Amino acid sequence: MAHAEGIYVLIAITALIGVVLATPVVRRVAWRFGFIDQPSFRKVHATPMPRLGGLAIYAGFIVALLVLGTRFRFNEAVGILLGATLVSVVGGIDDHSPIGPAPKLLAQALAAGILIFSGVQVAVFDQQWLNVVVTVIWVVGITNALNFLDNMDGLSAGIAAVASAFFLLLAALNNQYLVGVMSAALLGACIGFLWYNFNPASIFMGDSGSLFIGFILAALGIKLRFPDNTDIVTWMAPVLVLGLPILDTTLVTVSRLRRGVNP
Repeated sequence: MAHAEGIYVLIAITALIGVVLATPVVRRVAWRFGFIDQPSFRKVHATPMPRLGGLAIYAGFIVALLVLGTRFRFNEAVGILLGATLVSVVGGIDDHSPIGPAPKLLAQALAAGILIFSGVQVAVFDQQWLNVVVTVIWVVGITNALNFLDNMDGLSAGIAAVASAFFLLLAALNNQYLVGVMSAALLGACIGFLWYNFNPASIFMGDSGSLFIGFILAALGIKLRFPDNTDIVTWMAPVLVLGLPILDTTLVTVSRLRRGVNP
């Protein structure tokens, strides 16, 4: 247990340092290649802002796992990383030239399918098709919930850091090593990015970051297990940890539907 806790700390620190070092480079790349968020009446920033910070978060996360993340099921880890990479790449494309919601939703559903194929899925119902449907709804819902939260300096990264910390604690207490190492890597990456994203931010994470973070948190929520408790306890834990983005997304969706606006 002590050895695992030490690994978690090292992974978090490695991811943090990686993001702190990578973000200035990514910021220059964003300016150079036009990954810029222009100001508008719906936005709080008054000047153009680079929005490719998700690339730095992704890099720090991956480097930390490659350097220190071992001893977990290879196929499940690869499935999570492939799905997260897919939604991040599509988000990055949208950061440069908006592509609309349909392609992003399709990519998220496909990424959820990669998770299911790798063995990471809800296993609550006796009917497999129900497990598949709930898995896709959960993954797409949480992925977009973090994306919707990314509308103020430091908000999405801060919420993700808190959620990652709780997942890390629960994983450490229940010997869930895969959840532990990925939670630690995401925690460090988010804290590292906050150095540049606190108000006044010098870079935004963009969809490449918020969709990546949301997908990882959704996958960690599925993977977290409490073997000595009932299924309802197992599922209430991630719902409570991610309660704020879930509530925010629900309120936004209901509000838009009441106004006759497409959610």
